[in-house]
Amino acid sequence: MYKHILIATDGSELAQRGVAHGLELAKGLGASVTFLNVSESFPALAWGGAMSGYVAADELANYEENARKYGREVLGKCMAEADAKGVGSKGIHVENKAPAEAILEVAGAQGCDLIVMASHGRRGIGRLVLGSQTAEVVSLTEIPVLVVR
Repeated sequence: MYKHILIATDGSELAQRGVAHGLELAKGLGASVTFLNVSESFPALAWGGAMSGYVAADELANYEENARKYGREVLGKCMAEADAKGVGSKGIHVENKAPAEAILEVAGAQGCDLIVMASHGRRGIGRLVLGSQTAEVVSLTEIPVLVVR
């Protein structure tokens, strides 16, 4: 049925539920997995004042370096879990994108036939204020999406 599953993770405890569920599904189906970690763009508007350009440049470099390091750690753990279960996997870290946008692009480019991701399941004002990457992926993709809560 599914041969190549994209599992999106930010390394959080909630995302780990999606990773675990996606790996069990992949193992049962004999599917391969691509893990995706996304680091969003640096929040440049958070800096103000006369020296903001200089401070932001240093902070930007620091932010990007830490995001890459964190992405490698998260993906490394996920791939080790996949290896322990006998599931073929690879990891991709995408920088400077909104998570939903990166998920959709990578799923298409990698030929994935299922997307697995976790969701908080927020409603009302919480969803409006915080946004919902899961809802965006579900509404914009033609690939089936498995949402884990």
